[in-house]
Amino acid sequence: MKAHTSLAIVDARDWQNQFDLRSGDKSDDRGPLVDLMKEVLHRHQYPGDLDSGSNRWVTDTALDLTAGYHPDFVLLTYARQYFASRVGPMSAPDRHAMMGELFQEVERFIGESGFTPVIVGRGGVMPLEGVIDLSGLNGIGVSTHWSARYAGLHEPSEADLKQLEADPNVDRIVTKKEFLDLFDGTSHDARLLPDYLLVAQRGFAFKALGCTMRKPVMIPDATHHIPYFSPLGAATDVTSIRPVIDHGLLQGKKIALIILEGVGGDDFQWSSTPCGNSKGWFCYEPGDAQYLTITTGQHRIFEHPPGHLFYAGDTEKKDYPLSGYFKEIPVGTIGAEFSGRSIAVGNKSMSMHMVSGADLCVECFARNHYNQGTLGVIHRQDKL
Repeated sequence: MKAHTSLAIVDARDWQNQFDLRSGDKSDDRGPLVDLMKEVLHRHQYPGDLDSGSNRWVTDTALDLTAGYHPDFVLLTYARQYFASRVGPMSAPDRHAMMGELFQEVERFIGESGFTPVIVGRGGVMPLEGVIDLSGLNGIGVSTHWSARYAGLHEPSEADLKQLEADPNVDRIVTKKEFLDLFDGTSHDARLLPDYLLVAQRGFAFKALGCTMRKPVMIPDATHHIPYFSPLGAATDVTSIRPVIDHGLLQGKKIALIILEGVGGDDFQWSSTPCGNSKGWFCYEPGDAQYLTITTGQHRIFEHPPGHLFYAGDTEKKDYPLSGYFKEIPVGTIGAEFSGRSIAVGNKSMSMHMVSGADLCVECFARNHYNQGTLGVIHRQDKL
């Protein structure tokens, strides 16, 4: 396999197929890491996003892959509690018990692997209070990829803007220039931005093109701080987590970045400190921009900005057909720049093999909670 080519292996329980990640073409590449990945996928069948064993699958798979590959850096994502909170009502005792099970899995991985943890909760959830319907506008309203608080407005009419300005549930209407200025963006950064970014009041979500198929019961809370824990030292905001990890790796420590979906300060069952999750008025939602900001140490909002036309540029033969809306592998991530061995495992599809940059990645192959198996990605075969 060429050094720049990434290999994808899909395990659908009864069969496995392998593909070139970028082109989607069948691949017959062989090697010790291919064998290792196939064996790990075969041993760990994904139970489903809402299954009570989903987080246990993350730990089991990560420990197995760690035993076979011996990485120095691990990225784990536990997402079951986020999915379960979004789609169904849950009592406070049930939610507390679910969080207890989550932290048991985190503790199990740390205890059995011996890795030093850097743990980040991506923010809590809150009840959906109401919906702002953009479907009747003259322009195009877009709510991208699980976004709730933000929507993009493309080519609006004057009537659209007047209607939205009068809507008490719309907190803010941000021009493209204002959004660029907030993050010191350039004209190149503006290419995917909507004409206007719409910001909902806390507790409200947009109904627009691209929103989730199932109406949520809970939505991400708009929070300026998320919980953080690590014996390696403090992280004042999401851009300072990466330097903490880099410093620890340079000291020869084995480090696990553990990201907890749907977990805010009130849910965090260990001691934690608040980590800034915003810039100015903008708070990160648990999407790709927040992930990339954590794994690169830089604000990476313009690669997957909220409300962009995610389908623009799609063709019948798009690159990375197994990677959803991603059209290229992000650069500058921890795994991509770390010279040692790295893995990523999580029950958040597409994110693991794109935002981590790890050598070996295993994730659920699920879309809108429909379980299609597991996906293993090998970005580099030259370290074994």
